[in-house]
Amino acid sequence: MQIGAAAEASGVSAKMIRHYESIGLIANGARRDNGYRDYDQRDVHELRFIRSARDLGFSLEEIRALLDLWRNKARSSRDVHSLAARHLHQIETKITELQAMAQTLRQLLQACHSDERPECPILDGLGGTAIRGVHC
Repeated sequence: MQIGAAAEASGVSAKMIRHYESIGLIANGARRDNGYRDYDQRDVHELRFIRSARDLGFSLEEIRALLDLWRNKARSSRDVHSLAARHLHQIETKITELQAMAQTLRQLLQACHSDERPECPILDGLGGTAIRGVHC
């Protein structure tokens, strides 16, 4: 199948397929005599794998490692588990950081009168002035 059909079947855009080929994440599609790339079901399966991993927030380098493990039938599931556990830890750390950011912003918004006064607790807070225990 041509790249457009592979893109549709995998949910990965043709542009991203070309990008993944250019960085060596996937093999270049075989070339037909007319110069068009030709993709088979294995290629589409790998593209779906990549899309699923991207949907879970794995980086391209993590996906490269996951693909290597996936392609290696002699792999240890411990290696896959370890990589996924590290990624989950990164996600949970980011969630904690985002929750702290949201709480700080929530406090700054509550301190704001949202009226015609020139005083602005939000700008003061962003400038480093403590607002009711809020430290930016």
